[in-house]
Amino acid sequence: MNPILLIVFLPLAAAFVAGFSNKAFGATLPKILTTVALFTSAVLSWTIFLPFVAGTASPSVTPVFDWIRSGSLDIVWSLRVDALTAVMLVVITSVSALVHLYSWGYMEEDPDQPRFFAYLSLFTFAMLMLVTADNIVQMFFGWEGVGLASYLLIGFWFRKPSANAAAIKAFVVNRVGDLGFMLGIFGTYLVFNTVQIDEILRLAPGMSGSTIGFLWFRADTMTVLCLLLFVGAMGKSAQLGLHTWLPDAMEGPTPVSALIHAATMVTAGVFMVCRLSPMFEASPFAMTVVMTVGAATCFFAATVGLVQTDIKRVIAYSTCSQLGYMFFAAGVGAYGAAMFHLFTHAFFKALLFLGAGSVIHAMHHEQDMRHYGDLRKSIPLTFWAMMMGTLAITGVGLPGVIEGLPAIGFAGFHSKDAIIEGAWASGNMGASIVGMIVALLTSFYSWRLMFLTFWGKPRWATSEHIQHALHDAHGHGHDDHAHHDDHQHDAHGDGTGGYHPHESPWTMLVPLGLLSAGAVAAGFIFHGAFIEPTAGEEFWKGAVAFSEHLAHATHEVPLLVKLSAAIAWIIGLAGAYYAYIRAPELPAQIARSFSVVYDWLLHKWYFDELYDLLFVKPSFAIGRFFWHRGDEQTIDRFGPNGAAAFVASGSRLAGRMQTGYIYTYAFVMLIGLTAVVTWAIAS
Repeated sequence: MNPILLIVFLPLAAAFVAGFSNKAFGATLPKILTTVALFTSAVLSWTIFLPFVAGTASPSVTPVFDWIRSGSLDIVWSLRVDALTAVMLVVITSVSALVHLYSWGYMEEDPDQPRFFAYLSLFTFAMLMLVTADNIVQMFFGWEGVGLASYLLIGFWFRKPSANAAAIKAFVVNRVGDLGFMLGIFGTYLVFNTVQIDEILRLAPGMSGSTIGFLWFRADTMTVLCLLLFVGAMGKSAQLGLHTWLPDAMEGPTPVSALIHAATMVTAGVFMVCRLSPMFEASPFAMTVVMTVGAATCFFAATVGLVQTDIKRVIAYSTCSQLGYMFFAAGVGAYGAAMFHLFTHAFFKALLFLGAGSVIHAMHHEQDMRHYGDLRKSIPLTFWAMMMGTLAITGVGLPGVIEGLPAIGFAGFHSKDAIIEGAWASGNMGASIVGMIVALLTSFYSWRLMFLTFWGKPRWATSEHIQHALHDAHGHGHDDHAHHDDHQHDAHGDGTGGYHPHESPWTMLVPLGLLSAGAVAAGFIFHGAFIEPTAGEEFWKGAVAFSEHLAHATHEVPLLVKLSAAIAWIIGLAGAYYAYIRAPELPAQIARSFSVVYDWLLHKWYFDELYDLLFVKPSFAIGRFFWHRGDEQTIDRFGPNGAAAFVASGSRLAGRMQTGYIYTYAFVMLIGLTAVVTWAIAS
């Protein structure tokens, strides 16, 4: 059997069995089944990816079945495998397999584990369908599948109101993006009379300069199509304007956050833009929009991440910012660098999220970093895993500025530097400078997270979660807890409150170890295939619009540009160290002195408040109007309720005429007989 069939459909089969068996076989069998299926898919994915890296593999298409035939529309469900697909297969299945294993420990006490593992596998299948699509309609199937699965996983704890609200928010915001994506698909079929990706990309350059009627004006054909498609990418990949769902997605279990942020849903938009890169290359204006939105998102999310106190939200805004890097790389034509950063980001972002989950697990579900401190001694393995992820995301490494010595560093160093240098080499110095600034901000908030969590004095006793754990451990109920003052909770006087954080089980630590290896070495090992001029051309083989000229030009940028990312992470580290280790009172002083800026960042640039004012409240008002005035007072009043009231009134009137006296009935009969005779005579 073709390996690609097993890679794609094993997760679906596992999800089907785990989901429909529910609790009939307990939790263990669904966990084993889904985890084994994902590890099998991951191993097979690496056997596809590595030959592409070695240059021995060629693109292929595997037909599965005839799907749609209507007029000129002929769609065969096929699985496409090329270098771009191979990269995504490795990212999706590797991270998903490790998330499945990690969830054995993290979700151990959850009563709905079969449902959770079924959703994880379904999510993976939907993303695999998206990246193996041979036509844009099939891609849309996977696109909507990941939207559905994300809704189910974000709202997994459906008895929790905030989780339900977050799931609905993600679903609704993505519907906005999906509307643009659908219009882009319709327009693409209208222009090219095909939905086959190969054929569309072959014809796209020839449409450059043509126009199409859109709304009330005519516009450049490729610009309209690309911008509509990009709206879909903005929704799925949480770009500025359609980003508001991503931080709230933290309401789902931590393994879900890792899967969404590192390997599945948010990478879909980047993948789509790179897959359709020849279309975007035909529209310079669309490329500029992609670059601008990406750079703006990159900066926005990094500034908000500076002030977050929830450990998962810091990493969530980091994801939003790193996605901005990927998009502005694509916008300047550095598609290889965009995919390279997606590839390395999968390792270190999954590592950071799962590491954060291990911290939360150790701290009895506490997520506020203000209640952490000095945890490196209690959970050393988690600490070192988080350290590897931090070194990777901040781009620690030695630039290859000395002739004869190669650049060497952690994963993010190779991919982030490639983006900054690629933007400069393409002539987009502004985007490159934004990338440098964001590299500094990324370093600051990443080391801030590390210092607040693993250094300083323990602040555990101030956490309500820890207090509950201590009281439960000593046999006290929550009512007893309510009568204790805060100072009584820290009877030891050392900030610990007597609590002892515990290291996570091996099922959680093994994924952290494997992801740490990726965060350390993935950039150095694979950078040649992704971004080097000759090796990159041989690796991609037309899967993306790889520019060998731009790849050469990145090596010719000024020395200061090559050193910029290194300078940025050093300044960020020094600033975070001074603010949170040497002078821990400084952040509070700055927040008070610059309260307007601090509130602006703390409220995430007031996007949620603005959208609530412009869209949410008017929508609710319109809904209430149609509910009360339209439904209750019009449709119900004159429809079913009115008919029922008429029948009831008629029944009561008829009831009054039923007196029970014979002479009354005789009188009515006489009136009726008189009326009939009168009518007969008149006729």
